Amino acid sequence: MRVDTTTEIGTGAGAEIRPFTPAGTPTINTDLVQRLGGFTTLCEGLDYAAQGQTGMNFYGPRGQLDESVTYHQLRKRAIAAAHQLVNSGIKPGERVGVVAETGADFMVVFFGCQYAGMVPCPLPYSMYIGGRESYVTRIAGMLESAHATAVVTTADLDELVRDAAGRAGVRRVLSQEQLAGFSSEGPALQPFGPEDISYIQYSSGSTSNPKGVLISQKAACANTMAILRHGLKIRPTDRAFSWLPLYHDMGLVGFCLSPMMGQVSVDYLATPAFARRPALWLKLMSQNQCTVAYGPSFGYDLAARRANGSLADLKLDQWRVAGIGGDMVRADVLKLFSETLGVAGFKSKAFLPSYGMAESTLGVCFVDADEEIRVDVIDRAAMKEYGVAEVSTETDPDLVRSFVVCGRPLPAHKMRIVNIAGKELGDREIGCIEIAGPSLMSGYFRNDDATSAIMRDDGFMDTGDMGYWLDGEIVITGRAKDIILHNGRNIWPQDIEWSVEKLDAVRDGDVAAFAVEGSLGEDCVCVLVQCRLRRDDEIEAVRKAVRAQISRTIGIDAQVVMVPPKSLPFTSSGKLSRSGAKTMFGNGDIVEIVDDFCSIDNAMSVAAE
Repeated sequence: MRVDTTTEIGTGAGAEIRPFTPAGTPTINTDLVQRLGGFTTLCEGLDYAAQGQTGMNFYGPRGQLDESVTYHQLRKRAIAAAHQLVNSGIKPGERVGVVAETGADFMVVFFGCQYAGMVPCPLPYSMYIGGRESYVTRIAGMLESAHATAVVTTADLDELVRDAAGRAGVRRVLSQEQLAGFSSEGPALQPFGPEDISYIQYSSGSTSNPKGVLISQKAACANTMAILRHGLKIRPTDRAFSWLPLYHDMGLVGFCLSPMMGQVSVDYLATPAFARRPALWLKLMSQNQCTVAYGPSFGYDLAARRANGSLADLKLDQWRVAGIGGDMVRADVLKLFSETLGVAGFKSKAFLPSYGMAESTLGVCFVDADEEIRVDVIDRAAMKEYGVAEVSTETDPDLVRSFVVCGRPLPAHKMRIVNIAGKELGDREIGCIEIAGPSLMSGYFRNDDATSAIMRDDGFMDTGDMGYWLDGEIVITGRAKDIILHNGRNIWPQDIEWSVEKLDAVRDGDVAAFAVEGSLGEDCVCVLVQCRLRRDDEIEAVRKAVRAQISRTIGIDAQVVMVPPKSLPFTSSGKLSRSGAKTMFGNGDIVEIVDDFCSIDNAMSVAAE
């Protein structure tokens, strides 16, 4: 099959046409037929991909190409690492923590574990709010939960990881240099088979009780195949780009395992580099003519707001899949991004809303590719009072809720929406989302209570999310645990947060709303607002404006607390952690800038989870 690999340089009739060659590994395999999954293990998938020329490319914070690794080279290095892991004393079946820095070293150790029959546990690379102690505590909790016998760390986090390992009782801590010191040869390896475990993924949860999602080889292979064939509909000419963290399911499965299982080249930018220079994502997408990328809504929002000064040189008309996941899909953000980047050739039909979670490996639902997004506008009052998604023609944003439709379940995957009694609901009836299918986790590692709490007798799993059907497609309305019960009313925290973010003095992502118990046992609503002002009178003016906005749009008297910038916690996928904010505030880890005259200290005294 002949594939057009030319690109036009310049504009007009005299534009030069020359072959396009991206930096790093090539986009197209010239002597390997593309196979979109269908493998029985991750090792089998890498064995096949290694026969081609495609691979992984890692870019630095200034946009420089730091390292390129073909899948052939990755396999060779992974097998060597597998022998080194064995020779270090780690036994097949044991759990190995691996600090997931965006780079080839993590990939090598992760796949080395696969070939050695060891279970890798990707660990966060970035610091969490709270600094050193918070990070060490979190890593220690994960290592202890996994009953890890070893951990492979990075040079810059070596001291912290060793501290965490000591607390968790993990005696074998290996730097990349120490691992390389062991022999890369030895007896025949014992790679995982189709019935074995693949890895343990830690989902966003509490520091004290982290839950390790146990993903089997079967589940990983089933989900990556479904994503490649039906979610993204990958083509031989596709090239992927990712700035997502590799310790998160969207980064690991979506942009490490899936591209490898489809022999697709991937360009990587570390998450901190993206956060500092969001426009670099767009520049590299344009430079290498990448066609597939993903991110939560906040990533598109950040990139759009920082892109104005660098649009002239961008060429994004090749971008055919701009996936959105990891959080509530916001129509206003997508509109801003498409309007801003339209001058560079970006097309709004590239947006691909989806729904997924680590407990189902990654992907559950996808919108059909090449379709414009659908926004369902419903009556806010009907949603709150009756739990139904009633169509509304109102133009007042305070009277409606707008939701982006997130598509249909992947083939062989099932979904149902039920009420509290377990009865299945019909179109536009809001209820609890339950899923089933070949991608489901085997359970939470050594946590039968947490597993049985969400698994149903017929094989379905409670996702903890709420939503409704719309013509066979799913609409996500929020997390069940986040719903605020106030004076007999169900209030969605997003309603409060998005309402406050409309104020000029408040930025997107600066608000967290949650329920607390007041000093007299009454229901209270607490709203934390990050504030960058310094004068007390200005801060108090914003607080009053926020309180008035909530009263006007939501109809409640909320307790508004102004907190310093960077106080609110976020998950590894960039989602606001409301439960984390509630716990941190209750513990005194988030402090207010000025006194809130509603005696919030008393209200929060019993709020910690």
